[in-house]
Amino acid sequence: MLKVETIETCYGPSQALFGVDLEVGAGELVALMGRNGMGKTTTIRSIFGLTPPRAGRITFAGRELMRLPPHRIARLGLGLVPEGRRCFPNLTVRENLLVAARPGAWTLAAVEALFPRLGERDRQAAATLSGGEQQMLAIGRALMTNPRLLVLDEATEGLAPVIRQEIWQAIRRLKAQGQAILIVDKSLSELLPLADRCVLLEKGVSAWTGPAEALTASLRDRYLGV
Repeated sequence: MLKVETIETCYGPSQALFGVDLEVGAGELVALMGRNGMGKTTTIRSIFGLTPPRAGRITFAGRELMRLPPHRIARLGLGLVPEGRRCFPNLTVRENLLVAARPGAWTLAAVEALFPRLGERDRQAAATLSGGEQQMLAIGRALMTNPRLLVLDEATEGLAPVIRQEIWQAIRRLKAQGQAILIVDKSLSELLPLADRCVLLEKGVSAWTGPAEALTASLRDRYLGV
């Protein structure tokens, strides 16, 4: 479905990615992992054309993405839950969801069934929600685009334990339904049992790729340890 081949991405004169490779197949959950500053968010920004790579290749369902603007990439079936949530603060929960809606199985009712808290707060402005509720809203907004691939950047970072569990439960349901997912998160205890494969980044390079069960303690210490 998604194939990223040896991309190199820069912020002005500063190079952030030096050769990132990853793939996500239909129905797979792939974990993009690495310490802070190793290029995870830049990789996601590159996929969506927000920070276009200067070299390499990105394809989605056989379609070249490298020269497409972000809105056209999204229309091909990629849904983004960005780091920091970025809900529209002055819009209500319902308006945040409807503004992104495209035809498909994910409707307002389906999202509110996945996250009942959103149904309870559908008339509230997004700015009045807790951080965890805003993250649910960001996931729901991405699902309302009815994506073929859902991309989550820092899915549960900084959230209360109870909210984190609700979000992980929702992610488990999405995977069980066959939703393809690319996810960045530091909660290994929750992430690894769900992941089909892991991609570890080190200084802007794909340093290791393999099945989640092959991610040994030594690999974790080498690429993910403090």
